[in-house]
Amino acid sequence: MSIYDKLSQLGIALPPVSVPAAAYVPFVQTGNLIFLSGHIAKQDGKPWVGQLGLTMTTDEAKPAARAVAIDLLGTLAAACLAAGKTLDDVKRIVKVLSLVNSTATYTEQHLVTNGCSELLGQVFGPVVGAHARSAFGVAQLPMGACVEIELIAEIG
Repeated sequence: MSIYDKLSQLGIALPPVSVPAAAYVPFVQTGNLIFLSGHIAKQDGKPWVGQLGLTMTTDEAKPAARAVAIDLLGTLAAACLAAGKTLDDVKRIVKVLSLVNSTATYTEQHLVTNGCSELLGQVFGPVVGAHARSAFGVAQLPMGACVEIELIAEIG
């Protein structure tokens, strides 16, 4: 089954690439690696605001990380297209780095980030979708977003 069929089966429509909010580009390709800039969680087109351990729970933030994964997939699709490829040419999701807006005492950043990792596994399968990962708690994120995630993928 193609990645696009899998996305359709999951009821996911890929969004267009977001316009960068500062001085950076949405993605860079070097060799067979595509580096995606950090994407913040959005809800109804606006930053999904919250701080874990203060105004949000892990269960409330996990869907935000899933929403970021969908935005990342839209950007990855555009990056693949720019390289003359498609999402079906992704050989591996190499690395996910997640920043979770959280209090100093909050310790479940890894569980929030599962919202992203689990979707990538559903879309790409247990081999291509399996990735290395880091999840950090940070004092604040741009526009007050609850989660920001970046991704590195390998294409064939």
